[in-house]
Amino acid sequence: MHTADPSEFLTYFNNVHERTMTAVKSIPPQQIDWTFQEGKFTVGDLVRHIATANRYIFVETAAGRPSRYSGCGKQFAPAYEDVVRFAQKMHAECVDIISTFSPDYWEQKCTTPAGASLRVWKWLRLMIEHEIHHRGQIYTYLALMDAPRPRIYGLTSEEVRERSIPLS
Repeated sequence: MHTADPSEFLTYFNNVHERTMTAVKSIPPQQIDWTFQEGKFTVGDLVRHIATANRYIFVETAAGRPSRYSGCGKQFAPAYEDVVRFAQKMHAECVDIISTFSPDYWEQKCTTPAGASLRVWKWLRLMIEHEIHHRGQIYTYLALMDAPRPRIYGLTSEEVRERSIPLS
C-alpha cells in the first residue's frame, strides 16, 4: 500500500484497529495475565505492546522524534478494562498525530530506532504490519486458552471450503 493521502491511510488503520479490538474484546477478563510460558508476554502484554509500540515507537518516529517506548507492562494498564481503555486511548493519540501530517510530509524520510531511513508512509505501513502480527499472536493465545475466537472476516476456513469448488 502506498498512499500520500493521510485520510485514506487513517481509514485503513482504524479498520485494522477495530479488528484488533474485536480480538481483544474476546479475551476472558480473568485471563488478561495468561501466558503460555513463564517469562513470555501475557495476552495483556500483547495488547499493551501493540498500543505502546504504535504510539511511542512508530508514531513518534514518523513525527520526526526519537522512540519513547518503555515496554508494555502492567504499569500502563493493570486490569482487563484498563487494557481496553488504554489500547483505545493510544490509538486515538496515534490518529490525532498522524492526521496532522500533510501529503508532502508522507514522502519525507524518518529515521527508525534501528537507524534506517524510510519514508514516513513506509514506516507507518510497517506499524500496521506489526499490529497485525501481534493480533495473530492474540488469536493464538485465545486458542491456547480454549477461548472463543471471533471471525475476523465473517467465515471460518471450514465454511469457505464448504462454499468453494474443489480443485480437480
